[in-house]
Parts: sequence; structure tokens; C-alpha cells
Amino acid sequence: MENSEKNEDMLTKAIEKQTVKVPSDTFLFAAFGAIAISLTLKIMGRRHDALFVGQWAAPILLFGIYNKLVKQEKKTKKPSSEIA
Repeated sequence: MENSEKNEDMLTKAIEKQTVKVPSDTFLFAAFGAIAISLTLKIMGRRHDALFVGQWAAPILLFGIYNKLVKQEKKTKKPSSEIA
């Protein structure tokens, strides 16, 4: 059990290290882009494609929230050398 937690921590840290590099606005613009593409597909009469692409907006915004939380945690977290 302890080993799996250690692996999860390593994976989580690796993901967060890459996530912090992406500007938060990127996720907002990507979500608006998905909405715009969905609207365009709907106007073109491609209803199912429009619904498929339109559903991307919510997960993209959730990734943006995760990105923002990781960045806030990095700002408030103190190095272990300062704690001791």
C-alpha cells in the first residue's frame, strides 16, 4: 500500500510540474474555442458533431481550475528548510 502511494505522489508531482507551465488563460480560450466550433457545427447542420465538441468546454474549464489550484498551492507552500 505504501509503495503505491509513493508512486502516486511521484506521478502527481510530475503532472503538476508540467501543468504549472501552462498559462491559466489557455484553458479559458480553449473552452471558448470549443464553444465557438460547436456553434459553427450546429449552424452547418452537423448536430451530433456540435454536441460532441460542445461537451469539451466543461472538462477544459475543470483542467483550468486544477491548473489554478496547483499554482496557488505552489505559491503558498513553504520550502521544508524554512519550516525547521
